[in-house]
Amino acid sequence: MLKKYLITSREFYTDTPAVFRKIVHEQFVKHSPSHALYRDISNPNYNIQAEHFVEVCSQFYDIKSYIHKDYKLAKKLYATGVHLSSKQFNEIVDAKKENLEVIISTHTHEEVLYAQERGADYVTYSPIFTTPGKGEPKGIDDLKKLLSLCKIKVFALGGIITSEQIEEIQSTQSYGFASIRYFY
Repeated sequence: MLKKYLITSREFYTDTPAVFRKIVHEQFVKHSPSHALYRDISNPNYNIQAEHFVEVCSQFYDIKSYIHKDYKLAKKLYATGVHLSSKQFNEIVDAKKENLEVIISTHTHEEVLYAQERGADYVTYSPIFTTPGKGEPKGIDDLKKLLSLCKIKVFALGGIITSEQIEEIQSTQSYGFASIRYFY
């Protein structure tokens, strides 16, 4: 079964703690994701909100919680793991030493294979479909080709907003899909 990876954003989830907690909880109930990422690049109170996020995740026995880019904070908050950016390949080993699961953002086949070699648990591979400001989409055929080359678990990411797109991804044998907009 295709895994669901919910990614937050300030645009949809706000940065007001009580409202944030309520919206995250509602979306978890509505969508039943298996993985969830707290991602809010511009929040000056990121650490506090990350703590709220991990706490809400802990109320659901089947949701793995991830913190964006900061494996030390993920460890401190007892998150399941960290989601590293495509500029953080050098941090995979350190995060794994902290017994964290590691997801890393990738955009090329070479990056996916490198993440696999470095010991990451999962990658997001993007953009699969048209996404504002993210360049030319890779498409389903490219995703299928990638999956024939790697063994690492791949979350398809980018422009996923419809159930038809999810069906297309499911046909590729991807581990799952990740999205912001689909889950709101």
